[in-house]
Amino acid sequence: MKRPTLIMVTNDDGVFSPGIVALADAVERYAHVSVIAPEGQQSAAGMSLTFHRPLRVEKVLVHGRTCHAVSGSPADSVMVGVNKLLPRRPDMVVSGINIGENLTIQDILASGTVAAAMEAALLGIPSVAFSMEVPAGRQFSHGQKNTRFDMPAKVAAEITQEVLLEGLPDGVNLLNVNFPWKTEIGTKVKLTSIEVRKYRDYVLQRKDPRGRPYYWVWGARLPTFRKDSDVYAVHKENAISVSPLSLDLTPSVAKEIRSLGTSLEKRIGTMYQRMRAREK
Repeated sequence: MKRPTLIMVTNDDGVFSPGIVALADAVERYAHVSVIAPEGQQSAAGMSLTFHRPLRVEKVLVHGRTCHAVSGSPADSVMVGVNKLLPRRPDMVVSGINIGENLTIQDILASGTVAAAMEAALLGIPSVAFSMEVPAGRQFSHGQKNTRFDMPAKVAAEITQEVLLEGLPDGVNLLNVNFPWKTEIGTKVKLTSIEVRKYRDYVLQRKDPRGRPYYWVWGARLPTFRKDSDVYAVHKENAISVSPLSLDLTPSVAKEIRSLGTSLEKRIGTMYQRMRAREK
C-alpha cells in the first residue's frame, strides 16, 4: 500500500503567523502536514544554526492544528524536524508564506524563509520558499487567520502539487516564489531570474541618552531592475515570480527549467478557470 505523502511546513515569522496557517491549510489537500517552525520572529536569520545553546521544542495548538514551536532559527527547525520530530523523512518541505517578499540575492541570502527551504534542499528534500509582498506599515495579527493569504496559499498549493508529481528540473534544488500584494484570480505566473540587489544600503548613526553612538542598518529601494528579474515581475508587473535555485549557485538556463514555467502557468491557469466557473 502506498504511504501517504508527508509535507513539513515551516517559516521564519513564527509558528503563529497567518501566512504559515494559510499555507498549511492549503497543502493539506494533497498530503499529511506537519508544522515545525520557530516559536517567534526569525526574519533575516539566514541559514544560522544554533550551536551555542540547547534547542527547546514545545507543542502548541494553532487554529486546531498541533504544531511544534522550536526555540531556534528556521534552519534549526528543519534540522530538528527532519532528524528527530517527524515520523519519517518528508516528501517535501515548504516554507512561508513569508510576510514580506524575498527578492534578489540581497534578500535571499538573508532570508530565514528561503534558508529553511535551502536547508531541506541540502538534505536532498525537494522544497519551495513562498513569500508575499506587503506594503510598508501593514501589520498582521499573529495567532489569527487573514484572508489576504488565501489566494497566494491556493497558488502555493498548486506549485507544491506540481513539484510532488513532476519533481524539480535537473540542476534545480528548490524554488523561490514571491507573490505580489494584489494576488487575485488571473494574476500571471512568471519564471524569473534573480536580480542582484534591491536596496542601496545605508547606515544611520545616532546617540543613546548617555551619548554613546549606535547604528541602524537599512536600505532604500533601487529605481530600476532587469525586465526578466524576480523583483521586476513582482513590483513592476504585479506577477507571481517563480525562481529556480541551485545549491551550486551557478544553474544553467536549460530547456527543462524553461518548461517548468510553462507547466506552472497551465496548472495555475486551470485553477483560475475552476474558480471563475464556481463564481458564475
